[in-house]
Amino acid sequence: MLLVCRFAQRPYLRRRHMQRASAIRQSWLGSVIMALLLSFLAAAPASADAGFQRWIADFESVAASNGVSRNVYRAAFKGVTSPDPDVIEKARYQPEFRSTVWDYLDNRVNDEQVAKGRQMAAKYKDWLDRIEKRFGVDRNILLAIWSMETNYGAILARDDVMKNLPRSLATLAYLDKRRAKFARQQLIAALKIVQAGHIAPGDLTSSWAGAMGHTQFIPTSYLAYAADIDGDGHPNIWGSIPDALATAANLLRKNGWQTGKTWGYEVEVPSQYRGKLERDNRSLSQWQGLGFSRPNGSGFAYPSDRANLVRLAGDSGPAFLMSKNFFVLKNYNNSDKYALAVGLLADQIAGYHGLYRDWPRGYTPLSTNERYELQKHLASRGLYDGKIDGKIGDGSKSAIMALQGRAGLAQDGNASKALLDFLRRN
Repeated sequence: MLLVCRFAQRPYLRRRHMQRASAIRQSWLGSVIMALLLSFLAAAPASADAGFQRWIADFESVAASNGVSRNVYRAAFKGVTSPDPDVIEKARYQPEFRSTVWDYLDNRVNDEQVAKGRQMAAKYKDWLDRIEKRFGVDRNILLAIWSMETNYGAILARDDVMKNLPRSLATLAYLDKRRAKFARQQLIAALKIVQAGHIAPGDLTSSWAGAMGHTQFIPTSYLAYAADIDGDGHPNIWGSIPDALATAANLLRKNGWQTGKTWGYEVEVPSQYRGKLERDNRSLSQWQGLGFSRPNGSGFAYPSDRANLVRLAGDSGPAFLMSKNFFVLKNYNNSDKYALAVGLLADQIAGYHGLYRDWPRGYTPLSTNERYELQKHLASRGLYDGKIDGKIGDGSKSAIMALQGRAGLAQDGNASKALLDFLRRN
C-alpha cells in the first residue's frame, strides 16, 4: 500500500504512471492486432503472394549493395513465391518463456540424451581430442550443445522442422515487425555464405528463425565463428560434424570460455542467507565462508574464482553458484534454462551425479495473462520499464527482486502466484 501512496503524493509520478499505462494499452492493442493478422496469414493457403514477391524483388538491390551478386540472390529465391505459414505460427511462440524449468530440463536432460552423448563421445573421440586441443573447450559441453540444438543431428532430417532459409527469413522480414531488422541482416549474411561457396543455394536450410546446421548457428554468427577443422576448405556445419562442433567451440572460446573450469555448482543455501539473487557476486571461498556448501560434501575447485548465486525456482528449488563459464554459455542462447541444461547434460555425459535437490514439481506457474498482469503491476510501481510481453526475463526478475527488497520478502526473483497475490492486495 505504501508503494501506491507514493504516487498519490507526487504529481509528476502520477503523470509518468498515466503515460506508462497509456503505452501499455497501446502495446497490448498492437500485440492483439498483430496476433490476429498472423493468425489469418497462418491459416491462409500458401499460394503466390504479390506483396511478398514485390518484397523479394525490392530486397535484391539491398543485397546487391551489400556485396551479394544478383545471380546468387536469384538462385537462392528460385521458386519462393509466398511466405511460410509455419514460420508465422512459430514466430509467436518461444519455449524458453513458456515451460517451467523442470519441464524444460526433463525434456532435454534425460537418460536417452546422456546415452546418446556417450555414444557420440566414443564415435568422434579423435575429432573431439583435436577440438579440445585447439579451442580449449570441454568436449562434453560441445556434445550437450549438439544434443540441445538438433538431438545430435536427428532434427536435420525432419522436413517439418528444417526450412528453406531464404523463404523463412524473408517471411520474418516481410511480416514480423519485431524481427524484421534481424531477419534482413541474417538473410544478407546467409547469401554471403552461399556466395563464398560454403553451401549450395538449394541446400541452405535452417530452423524457422534462420539457425543453421548441427549446432544451429545464425548466419552472422557463422561468419564470425565458423571453423573448418576437417580441412576441406569449407566450414560445413550442415554436413561435417567435426566442423559443427569446432564452430561451437570457437564461439565459446572467443567469448571467454575458461579452459579446465566448470560452469557452476549445485549448492545448499544456509537458512540465514538474505543476499540478492544473481547480484551477489563473491569468490567461492567467500561463499563457503557464508555457509554455502556442495550437497556431496566436496569443496570448490579454484576457490578464488568468483560466482553468482542463481535460483531458477526461488527458495523451493535447487540453488547454484554459477561461474564465468555459465555466462559464456548464454552467448550461445541467452537463457538461464538453456545454459543450465547444457551444463547438467554435459556433467552427466561425463559421468557426474545429477541434481541432488529436485524441483518444486507441485508448483503451478503463472499463466500468460498472469505474467502480463505481473509486469503491469511492476511497471505501475516504477520498477519495470521493459516491454509488457508476458515474458519473465532478466528485466522482470530484477524488478521482482526490487519489489521483494522493498517489501521485506525473500529476494529470489521468482514470478510466483504468491507474489502476484501480494501485488493485487497491495
